[in-house]
Amino acid sequence: MTEAWRELVDLERLGRWMDAQGLAPGAPIKQPTLLTGGTQNLLLRFARGGRGFVLRRPPKNPRVDGNETMRREARVLAALADSRVPHARLIASCAEADVLGAGFYLMEPVDGYGPTAGLPPHVAAQPLWCHRMGLSLAEAIADLGTLNVQDLGLADFSRTEGWLQRQAPRWHRQLLGYAEYAGWPGVDGLPGVQAVAHWLEAHTPAKCRIGIVHGDYHFGNVMFRHDAPELAAIVDWELASLGDPLLDLGWLIATWPDARGRSVVDKLEVQPWAGFPEPAELATAYAARSGRDLSDLRWYTVLACYKLGIILEGTHARAHAGKAPMQIGIELHAAACRLIERAQGTMAGTA
Repeated sequence: MTEAWRELVDLERLGRWMDAQGLAPGAPIKQPTLLTGGTQNLLLRFARGGRGFVLRRPPKNPRVDGNETMRREARVLAALADSRVPHARLIASCAEADVLGAGFYLMEPVDGYGPTAGLPPHVAAQPLWCHRMGLSLAEAIADLGTLNVQDLGLADFSRTEGWLQRQAPRWHRQLLGYAEYAGWPGVDGLPGVQAVAHWLEAHTPAKCRIGIVHGDYHFGNVMFRHDAPELAAIVDWELASLGDPLLDLGWLIATWPDARGRSVVDKLEVQPWAGFPEPAELATAYAARSGRDLSDLRWYTVLACYKLGIILEGTHARAHAGKAPMQIGIELHAAACRLIERAQGTMAGTA
């Protein structure tokens, strides 16, 4: 698998394209290294002309339009360039498929580490450091939510009319749509999901403030600095859209590990788990940074549990139809059930 990326990245064609962009023209591409990540998208780090680059492109057979995904991600990163939101700096992008067979973009390498791979010893030994790391997560997403989409040229990035009212019905339709996969146990296989859907519709907030939503904000999609308890970058912007940024805070809380360090989604756990703030502290830090009213945060947290649970259940449904590994489907179904259980606890005020 270490060399499988060569089917997706022709270094000679990439080099010629970089020449045309004025990116160290004529210099050889050196030290190409495949980076691991939490998505199917390919990440390839390399050097050229004494400068580091990371290339991101979709897999060979993406489930959605990979070219459009790359275009949207690059557009968000370009818009964030002068903000204080930590992110990988965009260098250049190519929306067409004629260079590498799919759209792609180049960004600056991030000097940092992913916390779900295990905390470095110097971090794990400092509970106060870990506490500050947690607060920085809340503050960074607060900064994202306060950006003016008009000023950034993102006003047309996605549909915003009736955003609040569309959320619960939209995801309910997606759940019911899994019936097309033969063998899927159906809605009854997610105990309580119908009750959560009804609660969301009955308690929809009256209004919201539109901003940038990352769409999948948790420990698996951030990198931290080695030299300070602060974020180095928010990564994986493929689900970014316009909506109410409080959903990102709800998503962070929905996936936050419990007192024992256990998350509803196994791959989002951080070990060792010591010193990290409680969810209420995350909300306090977010409110202080953003000035946002959090009186409806419970609704956004329930929505995050519901939406993520339904997304994960999709792999379970595909597994029954032979379109995904069954063991992964079973694991993600268990996570979806835990998310619906957490949603119910949040609805009841016990989570």
